[in-house]
Amino acid sequence: MIGTRIRALRTARGITVTELARRAEVSTALISQVERELADPSLVTVRKIARALDVPLFSLFEESEPEDVAVVRRESRMQVQSPGGVAYSRISPGRGRLEMMQGVLSPGGASSAEPWSHPSEECALVTAGRLVVEVAGTEHALSEGDSCYFDSRLPHRYVNPYDEPAEFVISVTPPGY
Repeated sequence: MIGTRIRALRTARGITVTELARRAEVSTALISQVERELADPSLVTVRKIARALDVPLFSLFEESEPEDVAVVRRESRMQVQSPGGVAYSRISPGRGRLEMMQGVLSPGGASSAEPWSHPSEECALVTAGRLVVEVAGTEHALSEGDSCYFDSRLPHRYVNPYDEPAEFVISVTPPGY
């Protein structure tokens, strides 16, 4: 499904496979394999492709046309696992100007190897455990019930240096890349 969506967005923008690969800093062969559903890209690769296509990350996973009211059932949420140990499930329907995700970060894990930025605003609420939010080189330690709001254009990431999993909800507007 994701490959079909990538191909549709790429062709609608008049971008060749080679140009998309260059913009995303991945191989042309990988883009071709993903578009033909022969390869499952990593979350890092999907993020690069989303940035290159200038679309929110989770929009690449959309399956249906928008409705006036959307109910997202827990068992039907889109699930994505990051290489750093975060399991995300999308709470919002994946369209519009707001994206909400529930995250679970394993002990010792991080949302990304290095802080990164995107043109959004973000708010994270810790629902269980503890979490460190790194923003522009400053660490903000959060406990259950604490939240952190920041400009996502500042390099940031989520880190769990603790011994128990951290559970949190993130709200991003406009949807992150």
